[in-house]
Amino acid sequence: MKKEDLKIVFFGTPEFAVTSLARLVDEGYNISAVVTMPDKEAGRGRKLMQSDVKKYAVEKGLRVLQPEKLKAPEFVDALKEINADLFIVIAFRMLPEVVWTMPRLGTFNLHGSLLPKYRGAAPINRAIMNGEKETGVTTFFLKHEIDTGDIIGSRSIPIGENDNVGVIYDRLMNIGADMVIETVENILTDTLTVQPQPEGEFTPAPKIFKEDCKINWNCKAKDIHNLIRGLSPYPAAFTVLEDNNGKKMDIKIFESLVTSDYRFNESIAPGSIEIKGKRLFVATTEGTLEVLSLQPSGKKRMDTSAFLLGYHPSKFISE
Repeated sequence: MKKEDLKIVFFGTPEFAVTSLARLVDEGYNISAVVTMPDKEAGRGRKLMQSDVKKYAVEKGLRVLQPEKLKAPEFVDALKEINADLFIVIAFRMLPEVVWTMPRLGTFNLHGSLLPKYRGAAPINRAIMNGEKETGVTTFFLKHEIDTGDIIGSRSIPIGENDNVGVIYDRLMNIGADMVIETVENILTDTLTVQPQPEGEFTPAPKIFKEDCKINWNCKAKDIHNLIRGLSPYPAAFTVLEDNNGKKMDIKIFESLVTSDYRFNESIAPGSIEIKGKRLFVATTEGTLEVLSLQPSGKKRMDTSAFLLGYHPSKFISE
């Protein structure tokens, strides 16, 4: 079978999925339809916002399906009518069995981790938050339990000690597109090999909630640093700052460093702040953290040097 004869339905929503979809289109594959989330209201004007995948699909003139419910008879019937050979899923909702079992060549997913590690909704965030030195992408065939199907292939990349989610996301997005093309080519040429995931060996990567983003200064500097970069630039780690007048405000922190440039007295309470010139150092239970960029509530993100021109911080609070 030629690539242009292989009928593919692509499922995805965010920018992470667009790169792979674009590569498939550029390589000449037949994208029979694109499935993405319904448009949703956003912003003060409550305007309908399209997903990144839909924007790309519309630009390229691809057929777009936006089901509210994935088991809805009209959606299932539309997929049956397309009669695709292969489904590809990237950063989308969990598909019901009636959908993922439909194509004759199966349904595969691109996941942002080295499975079986970090199964779940936030694999990139969780890997960095946990201080991992390596991550990657995996393609695997879907089965009933989420992120548990047979592995088709994977590629790994190192995580630098100061890399954040934004940096790793971009790297994985690009090597993920390579993996998708490689996987489809192997399916097309019937040269695919798969490997079952080990039973009982996995690390969870649950969705990020607001409480996951709050900084506890009664932790080690390296752990707080991992939390900050594991949530930067979005949704961002946050804390409560108290200034010299006792006023409190929420602060998001985007960049930090574990540093030896300043050492606090061991009796100093975690969260205590020391200003040295244009630099801001924070005490932790073990080690010193330097804050490099942050965002006061209601303001724009700024470098610490700019922040210190208008604010006089006293300490961060773990409330």
